[in-house]
Amino acid sequence: MRVFVTGGTGAVGRLAVAELAAAGHEVSALARSAERAALLEELGARPVAVSLFDRAALTAAFADHGAVVNLATAIPSTMRALWSSGWRENDRIRTEGSAAVVDAVLAAGVGRLVQESVVMIYPDRGAAWIDEDVPPEDLPRNRANLAAEASARRFTTAGGTGTVLRFGWFYGPGSTQTEEMLRQARLGFPLVLGDADAYTSPIHLADAASAVVAALDAPSGTFNVADDVPLPKREFAAALAEAVGRRRWVGVPGRAARLLGPRVASLLGSLRVSNGRFRAATGWAPRNRSANEGWPATAAALM
Repeated sequence: MRVFVTGGTGAVGRLAVAELAAAGHEVSALARSAERAALLEELGARPVAVSLFDRAALTAAFADHGAVVNLATAIPSTMRALWSSGWRENDRIRTEGSAAVVDAVLAAGVGRLVQESVVMIYPDRGAAWIDEDVPPEDLPRNRANLAAEASARRFTTAGGTGTVLRFGWFYGPGSTQTEEMLRQARLGFPLVLGDADAYTSPIHLADAASAVVAALDAPSGTFNVADDVPLPKREFAAALAEAVGRRRWVGVPGRAARLLGPRVASLLGSLRVSNGRFRAATGWAPRNRSANEGWPATAAALM
């Protein structure tokens, strides 16, 4: 299949491009600089210089493709993420950019769209499992992702196959936040936000990339993509600490962590997310069933 990828040079995007090419797909990808174009060529994709917000140019770029995968994001660094201003570009990409992509996909006659979203839009459910039937929270911090999902549903309503992937929290080689967490852990202070018994549902970047490939065979709808085994934050932090040869961790309780700002609040709740629906629909399975496997693999790769 001819597949066009936006966000193909991001942390998950570059892995997804490589996996799509390895699976035999003919991949084109948006490139915003000569350096990124060269990277895409190395990964096996044809770079295309086009703006995510230019509907006419996107329509021309999408012509004769069977699917478009929208992984475009602008996730800020950990420090910038504490401020609302740090998220402005990412919010614009998820709202205006995703709408422009859908307009162009419809105009170009592309039959399939895969749209990235996140599980952090779900409400805190304690130890209860969260599947796709649980309504997301309509909060200001979630509205950009909800807008991207709404654009994908608009595509489906128009007759296309629109698949939304709600990814868990990304970790793995290539993630700036992961590298920051590993540095803290090596100093003996692996930091985790929220209550120790609250669940976290991450997804290794390599497993997220393989899910993108699997999504090309998924039906329309919304699917969670997270570890098979979400861990309580106590165990998640212990796995991180052990991966770098440490035995202690530092937790920042929810009340204290909320002082860091509303964007951080999405990381504080207890999210025990099920990936069962996506597994059943596609046969996909993560290579790393939990952080107990993912953190050691990540630490080893980055040493």
